[in-house]
Amino acid sequence: MAVYKIEQTQFIPISLDEAWHFFSSPKNLDTITPPDMTFKITSGNENEPLHAGQIITYKVSPFAGIKMFWLTEITHVVDRQYFVDEQRFGPYTMWHHRHFFEAVEGGVKMRDVVYYKLPLGFLGDIAHAIFVKKKLQNIFGYRYTKLEQLFGKWNR
Repeated sequence: MAVYKIEQTQFIPISLDEAWHFFSSPKNLDTITPPDMTFKITSGNENEPLHAGQIITYKVSPFAGIKMFWLTEITHVVDRQYFVDEQRFGPYTMWHHRHFFEAVEGGVKMRDVVYYKLPLGFLGDIAHAIFVKKKLQNIFGYRYTKLEQLFGKWNR
């Protein structure tokens, strides 16, 4: 029953204010989520400014035809530096996602760190090895490419 970690860093050629405005808005999650996941916010608060204690609910289809309910809480927010979302209900036993932002010459360094655990003990570990790890890598890969399309490639 392992706890897994995904970490991704991306440099984006936009200002810290632009990056924070985009990533701290739940309504932009759909834009950076692969279309085959049919991601939809259901809590109706996607225009609400990000704040600690905020609850966001989603319907998502991580695998063809399987719809899942996901509820996250924004647990920490430090304006223009980082925020944390944690799953309260959903497909994982644990999901802790930290989003960091740092102004650098020519743009923003964005870093994601996700710790997660699957249900079902050793069966969850087997599922991770067979398909969950690859699915999460694909989701983050899609996001990386989509952000380059939206904001341009880092040329440093």
